[in-house]
Amino acid sequence: MNRPGDSTDTAIGLRATPDRSAWHASDTILDNWSKREWRDGVQVESLADLDSLCVRTENSTYEIMILSGHTGEVMVQGGRFFPRRTPVHLAGSSLGGSFLKLRGIYIGFNLEFQVEGRRIVTSRVRSIGMVVE
Repeated sequence: MNRPGDSTDTAIGLRATPDRSAWHASDTILDNWSKREWRDGVQVESLADLDSLCVRTENSTYEIMILSGHTGEVMVQGGRFFPRRTPVHLAGSSLGGSFLKLRGIYIGFNLEFQVEGRRIVTSRVRSIGMVVE
């Protein structure tokens, strides 16, 4: 069994750092986050302005129209917070912690929107598709 202070991963994805006795989930360590292969998702800056996505989460469905992919400005409709199209800033995707994949939408991650000084966090993304008109 690993002791706090060992810098080895355990079978359940926990890691202790040599200088701390606290245990952290492996995904919360910055090196793991930055080296992660970012697939199963999309960066909004790679989309054209006015492209639309249909994003299904565990609890809701959102239609997201890109206004400016480079800044993360979008129009969103769906869920209980956005009953009509609302201009918001798509901050990105996270696992609910302090690391954020800026302007990204990824399966298995929560979306984070900023609107009128508030942060809105969705349930985890289950699917992403382009809206074709």
